[in-house]
Amino acid sequence: MSATIHPTVSTSASSAPPARTWRDSFSSLSVRNFRLFAGANILAMTATWMQRVAQDWLVLQLTGSVADVGVTVAMQFGPMLVFGLYGGVIVDRYSKRKLLMISQSTVGLLSAVIAILALTGTATVWAVWATALGVGLATVVDNPARQVFVNELVGPTHLRNAITINSGVFQLGGLIGPAVSGALIAAIGGGFAFAVNALACAVTVFMLTRLDVSALTPITPAPRSRGQLKEGVQYAAARPAIRWPIVLVGFLAVFTITMPVLLASYAKNVFDQGAAGYGLFNSLVAGGALVGALLTTRRTVIRLRTVIVCGGVWAVVQAIAALMPSEVAFGVALVGIGIANQYFFMAANPLIQTTSSTRVRGRVMAVWILVLLGGQGIGGPVMGWIVDAIGPRDAMFLSGAVPALAAVAIAVLIARQGALTLKMQWRTPLHPVAIQQR
Repeated sequence: MSATIHPTVSTSASSAPPARTWRDSFSSLSVRNFRLFAGANILAMTATWMQRVAQDWLVLQLTGSVADVGVTVAMQFGPMLVFGLYGGVIVDRYSKRKLLMISQSTVGLLSAVIAILALTGTATVWAVWATALGVGLATVVDNPARQVFVNELVGPTHLRNAITINSGVFQLGGLIGPAVSGALIAAIGGGFAFAVNALACAVTVFMLTRLDVSALTPITPAPRSRGQLKEGVQYAAARPAIRWPIVLVGFLAVFTITMPVLLASYAKNVFDQGAAGYGLFNSLVAGGALVGALLTTRRTVIRLRTVIVCGGVWAVVQAIAALMPSEVAFGVALVGIGIANQYFFMAANPLIQTTSSTRVRGRVMAVWILVLLGGQGIGGPVMGWIVDAIGPRDAMFLSGAVPALAAVAIAVLIARQGALTLKMQWRTPLHPVAIQQR
């Protein structure tokens, strides 16, 4: 049994043909506006995560408590949990470019303030928490706008490839940033990481002013009306290709993605390597992520089952990492975690975007990001408390075991329901997206 969704339903139908060469894997970069945005985006995402790691390490230095690091994570991601859906409504209503300029300017200012405090030795844990909260509030709009703006930058021709690259940039920043920040902390101190983020925000705003506005493919703003928030949630919940990845990423966000908390504890309490070890551990995860991102750019088919399997494998590898007896073995496991991380996100994010209508895409992506970042807001203090209570090794194992069981349960439910998978078919002139029963 199969049904075909034509371009009038989802812009994913107009995506470019699947990549057959490495050049095809990056075809969307032929669009000048997207090149400018992608360049600024990878800098911004890397610097954002540099700041997040630096603030976590700074809190650990100020208080000596992993639980307080968890509170910092909650301050960073909590606003997304509370206000994330409203951010999606805002993104669907207003210019994505202007929203990004406002949000990046706000984050840059806050980063400059905490950089001054950290570099002068006057930072307090309350100042770090206040900055994290302010950045978290800006993220409510910034992240969904950053995801959806890709549609305007490239138009339908290169949309799928651009979504894949943008997703890779988003996730790679979250893995490369901690590695760079850890090395920077060990070499010259964490205060400079805040300064780098402030500079990156300024560069991002400048690059947004350099875009050729006439070459954009604007999405018609959603008119103000009652029930828009509910409509976005219902839309996401009604579609298996959107619903199940969001459910799984909720488990991964709470337990598995809290790597800064876990790796900080491993570096300090398990292997006694301090900031240098922390930077090395993050670098290994980032290296694996880079390999995973490059490999997944050549993927030509997106299936729901691929997303679930990749998420489950990622969780299993993280659980196995807890059993590694030496630094070398642990490092190898971290590389595997990075690769599995990218395989999951480079399947899940494009799947969700290409199966949602442009009319509600901002709200759908807000639901995705709410669960992704809001889950980390919950998971930060939870995992910090767990590390303090049972130790880093047992906490690492738990961080993988729980999402792995969730992936198995979701796979069983999908199999029983005869869930749908998304397969990109390119043989017809319309390049339809076929939803096939599996």
